[in-house]
Amino acid sequence: MQSISILILTKNEQQDLPGCLQSVAWSDDIHVYDSMSTDDTLVIAQRFGASVTQRTFDNWAAHQNWGLQNIPFKHPWVFYIDADERMTPELIQEVQVAVAAAKDEVAFRLQRRDFFMGTWLKHVQTTPFYMRLFRPQKMRYERLVNPISIADGPVGQVAGYLNHFPFSKGLGHWVDRHNGYSHFEAQQIISNRRSGERFSWVKAFTAKDFHQRRYHQKELFYRLPFRPLVKFLLLFVAKRGFLDGRAGFTYAVLQSIYEYFIVLKVRELETEVMQ
Repeated sequence: MQSISILILTKNEQQDLPGCLQSVAWSDDIHVYDSMSTDDTLVIAQRFGASVTQRTFDNWAAHQNWGLQNIPFKHPWVFYIDADERMTPELIQEVQVAVAAAKDEVAFRLQRRDFFMGTWLKHVQTTPFYMRLFRPQKMRYERLVNPISIADGPVGQVAGYLNHFPFSKGLGHWVDRHNGYSHFEAQQIISNRRSGERFSWVKAFTAKDFHQRRYHQKELFYRLPFRPLVKFLLLFVAKRGFLDGRAGFTYAVLQSIYEYFIVLKVRELETEVMQ
């Protein structure tokens, strides 16, 4: 059980960090990568015996890439987890099996379960799969927020669940955090339009290169009229979020509000450029 290092990103996570640390206590190499917390996050990490690295946060991709390149992991494989997430016993066993049997794979995807209002949001998600187990020298991230995981090599998949509690600190904290995320998203959209290639709806569906196709698909989504409503219908109807009941409806509404934050902030940034 000692072949995988753990990476936990934190900022003021004194509430959620103890439970996260308990869920990864099987590893002998736990790293808390902290963005200058002002609460007891570091005290908790040090009391648990975790190694602590601090760096001022700039944006998600830059912060995560710096961590992978500079933190001295003991083992060749790293499992990345947030403080509000928990590894299940089945997942712990499966990642060990995956690492032991790995051949050409440099990373593994796994399924995350998000919980809200006591309900597993099984349907009202764009995707439940995330790349969290990897060789750090073969992984990099792109985008200022909600970064894309890019593995330099074959990617496998492991069974088991990573449990996620995004509302553990309350609805207000979730809204505040996504207000911040929306600013980064707006900056990313403006940056893409300035430096990226000219948008083509044809390439959004036919480009052979995955990253080029994804770029045009995201730009197509950003250009849709009534995008917040489209986001709600995508999650609640197309993804069958209605099967998640009241929690699914509430979550889809919150995501559409978040999307509207992004729309407004893009307009604000565009107005600032024109002035």
